[in-house]
Amino acid sequence: MEQLYGIMKSMDRIRSPIKWAGGKGQLLSQFDLMLPKNFDLYIEPFVGGGAMFFHILPERSILIDNNSELINFYETVRDSVSDLIDDLKVHKNDEEYYYIMRSLDPKNMDPVKRASRFLYLNKTAYNGLWRVNKSGQFNVPFGRYRSLKIFDEENLIAVSDLLKRSKIFFGDFEMVLDHAAKGTFVYFDPPYHPLSKTANFTSYSGKFDEMDQIRLHECFKRLDEIGCYIMMSNSDTEFIKELYKDYDIKIVKARRAINSRTDGRGMINELVVRNFDQSF
Repeated sequence: MEQLYGIMKSMDRIRSPIKWAGGKGQLLSQFDLMLPKNFDLYIEPFVGGGAMFFHILPERSILIDNNSELINFYETVRDSVSDLIDDLKVHKNDEEYYYIMRSLDPKNMDPVKRASRFLYLNKTAYNGLWRVNKSGQFNVPFGRYRSLKIFDEENLIAVSDLLKRSKIFFGDFEMVLDHAAKGTFVYFDPPYHPLSKTANFTSYSGKFDEMDQIRLHECFKRLDEIGCYIMMSNSDTEFIKELYKDYDIKIVKARRAINSRTDGRGMINELVVRNFDQSF
């Protein structure tokens, strides 16, 4: 089956239900001319907030991530959205309540309540960060938002309908190799290679070092050999440019979003690496 992205006009207003550090929403207009014109299957191995997924609205997709809370959330939205909506209605934008919810161990919760807690913390935590300590406990402070809408019921139902066409997996990005075939479009949005030793953004996403970047490059090459259309976002560093020197590299402009100082939130260069061009 040939997939033409963006054909589902009745659903073109679906938005990601979560906030996610490093999300690509601001770059989608720059990405539009870089996407393959058609593909058979869409796979996103670092799905996060899924900005690209919700932009192209694929009919067939596989979503992968190694964040178990995130994957449980997407599975619950897909399979039990009515129960999730009912549970979300009990939450409140209150600091004391927030820390009570933050202290709960999600492993002791059923999938619906676990997903409800995840979305609540995602929307009320500072800057929409999802960060855990060495014990795996969520540790982002309360965001102190004066007004806040934790969820949009109509959008969440639309997201559920879209996800019913998706297979969702918890696991490492290399799982993509188990599912990709010729004609598959794979979009990688990994934790970025740090611009400097003191600017390691991956601390928000878990450990992802240079060896992991090299492992990702090997995965990229194997997918290229299979005949997939591959697109990857990453930071504009010499390490990444050297690693992918045999592929098409474009620069896009992004606004730095994770910085405690407002003067550190200007425009920066990011890289888009592809094994194809727009004519495909």
